Amino acid sequence: MDMDGFYAAAALLPYALRRTALMMPEADKDACEELRLRRGCVPAFSDGAGERPIPGAGPVTGETVASVLEAATQASLHAAVNALRRGYITAPGGVRVGVCGTGTQEGLRSFSSLSLRIPKEVRGCADGIYPALFENGVFCSTLILSPPGAGKTTLLRELVRLLSGDGVRVSLADERGEVADAEGGESRFDVGKCTDVMTGVAKADAIMMLLRAMNPQVVAVDEVTEPADARALLSAAGCGAALLATVHGADLEEVRKRPSMRCLLEAGVFSRCVTIENRRGVRICRVKVL
Repeated sequence: MDMDGFYAAAALLPYALRRTALMMPEADKDACEELRLRRGCVPAFSDGAGERPIPGAGPVTGETVASVLEAATQASLHAAVNALRRGYITAPGGVRVGVCGTGTQEGLRSFSSLSLRIPKEVRGCADGIYPALFENGVFCSTLILSPPGAGKTTLLRELVRLLSGDGVRVSLADERGEVADAEGGESRFDVGKCTDVMTGVAKADAIMMLLRAMNPQVVAVDEVTEPADARALLSAAGCGAALLATVHGADLEEVRKRPSMRCLLEAGVFSRCVTIENRRGVRICRVKVL
């Protein structure tokens, strides 16, 4: 069992709550995908099939929320203002901390809820679909789509590792540090021996920098959201690189309605689409040829 992600998330909790969370049964810690903290409510954990309260934990207070944010930003909450405007920050260990509260034009003014999403390495989760992403021995540009929380980042990480392990040069634009969790030039997650990681740089800028500097065969990026991301991916495709990208969406038709994604799909840059369905914690991946 790989529970490093759970321990990284638990490390952000104040001492009493952290101690309680670490006393959870091993099976629950291993299955845990998110820790949920809502002011006035008992903290909960999600295992993909639903939420359950953390046994023995007391209600979350404003001090609890403030303590987690201080730990997640390494006591530099002010420096994380820009990231918080997007609704989340990435904490050490690749833990995404989603925030909710009262907003102003400048961003969130007070915080009422936190979601600590636990990063996981799941070796083998792509084995069933990996061969279908190739044609005549060449990797096909692939779009991974699913609703939030279904496991897109986990699948992306594993596909990057497999490609890299097969000797394919992969350039990973890891803006938030959630895919590789690279720090000090080294990745905590195994993304393969032939992967070059650019982190802490906006996706669109990172893609262009990687194209110029690293001569990638595959450009990988998590969560295409902005028009600039789409333009950078079009440029990468025009330079001969294959693409591996994720996007939030219920299905391909819903994604196609977004202007930024429509231009990519109409240009035909993706020839494979992987959808992920979460059936009470069991992930089912399907490949569609576009």
